[in-house]
Amino acid sequence: METYKRIGLLTSGGDCPGLNAVIRAVVRHATLTYGWEVLGIP
Repeated sequence: METYKRIGLLTSGGDCPGLNAVIRAVVRHATLTYGWEVLGIP
């Protein structure tokens, strides 16, 4: 039996260099490697 995972990615504060790249890497790794669903929390 496989367990279904969902994670939330929370960012806060102002803009910072490289944030988009970090978000993209987390989402890609979680979905492609583990099959998890990622939710963005503004």
